[in-house]
Parts: sequence; C-alpha cells; structure tokens
Amino acid sequence: MFAVVWLLTQPLWLHARRSRVRAGPFPPAWRAILRARVPLVARLPADLQLRLKQDMLVFLAEKPFLGCAGLVVTDEMRVTVAALACVPLLGARRGYYPQLQRILLYPDAFWAQHSRVAEDGVHSDGLHALSGQSWGEGQVLLSWADVLQGASDPTDGRNVVIHEFAHQLDQAKGFANGAPLLTSRKAYHAWSTVMQAEYDALRLRLDHGQDGLIEPYAATDPAEFFAVCSELFFERAAELAAQHPQLFAELRSYYRSNPLSWS
Repeated sequence: MFAVVWLLTQPLWLHARRSRVRAGPFPPAWRAILRARVPLVARLPADLQLRLKQDMLVFLAEKPFLGCAGLVVTDEMRVTVAALACVPLLGARRGYYPQLQRILLYPDAFWAQHSRVAEDGVHSDGLHALSGQSWGEGQVLLSWADVLQGASDPTDGRNVVIHEFAHQLDQAKGFANGAPLLTSRKAYHAWSTVMQAEYDALRLRLDHGQDGLIEPYAATDPAEFFAVCSELFFERAAELAAQHPQLFAELRSYYRSNPLSWS
C-alpha cells in the first residue's frame, strides 16, 4: 500500500520541490560565469534568460558531475555545461533529461569505443578520441576543452553540449534513431518525411563532393543528423531556415522555440 501511495504522490512531490528550487536565487558568481563563458545567453530575450536560469537551478540541483582523468570539477564547469544543456529545454517541458544520471567531464578529448563510417561507407569499430558521447544508460561524457570551444562562439554551429543533449532527448525512448519523442502519429509522419529527405540529400551532396551548411558527420546516421542539425538550429538559425526551411520548421516545432527571434 505504501508503495502505491508513493508512486501516486511522487510526481507531485517532485513538482513541488522543483518549484521551490526554481524560485531560489541565482548566485551572482554564476551570472559572471555566464557572461564570461556562455555568450549565447546574452542573445536570449529577457524572459528566456530568466527561464534558462530557473532551469539551470533545477538541473544543477539534480545532476551530479564527476571529474575524470584527474579533472577537478568547478562551478565554472558545472554552470557552463548546465546553461548549454538547458537551452534545448527552453521551449517545451520534457522534464530535465529524466534518464540522465550523471555528467562525466574530461579535461580534453577522451578515448572511447565508437563506431565510424568512412567516406566509402565502410563501418569501423574501435577506440576513438571523442569530444563528447551520450549513453542511453544515463551518462553524458564531455571534454571540457571542447565544451569551452563550443561555448565561446554561439554562431559557428558547433556545440558539443547541445549535440550530446540532443542525443539524450533522442534516447529518451530507449534508443537513438534521429526521431525523438513526438506528440502524434501525424507529427512522426511529417518528421520522418522531412528528415529522411534532408538526410538523403546530404548524402547525395557528399557523394558529389559538394559542401554545405550541414557538416559531413551528420551523414553518419539519422541520430547524428538530428544532433548536428540541433547545433545549427540553436546557433545558425537564419542560415538553416534559409537553406533548409522544412528542416528548420520541424526542429522549431519539436523544440517549440524560435532562435530566429533571438538577438
């Protein structure tokens, strides 16, 4: 009986606790970190800046950070990662990456088992130096050096934190395939139609040696395509909307956010 009562009341308790955390003060030292390390925040309208900070308070209260390879985790690291991880949550309430149990930070690129697809289509499995990785088992691994580099320029379309947390959204259903949880069968049909067409077009352009806004790594598989395009959506929205309007529209609908309106 106790277990049943707990299951019924736990969502209410969690909501109440998060509301208290969101209403708490945002430390001045954290504001200074955002100004110094995450210029993307300054582009947000005032209401979204407030919402981001509220989300960060919850994220930092619930998600532990672990330093790896001798790295000592600091507030600068936690706040920088949290800010960028919460950007994809600004438009829609999806919880705070409920499957995520911890963030592992490395000082630089780290070695991990990873699959790659060469230009000739050959798959290779082995140890590769990575800047980030998202595990369906509840872990995100990040290189602090690459986090800093991605955060420093909010207009280059390269942000390892947004990339890996897009994977977390994709993995919320238990696996990553480039189709995150959507609201209806109609939404899934529209998503798959547009994404498949854009993915196929990218691979065709690459086969013909043509460059474009979407980098070649996006052609690895549909999951990477979604993550790479999410980076572009939040950092190079105008170019993505101009060059790939249907793709931009699908991402805008999913994230319920419009970076075109940001300064």
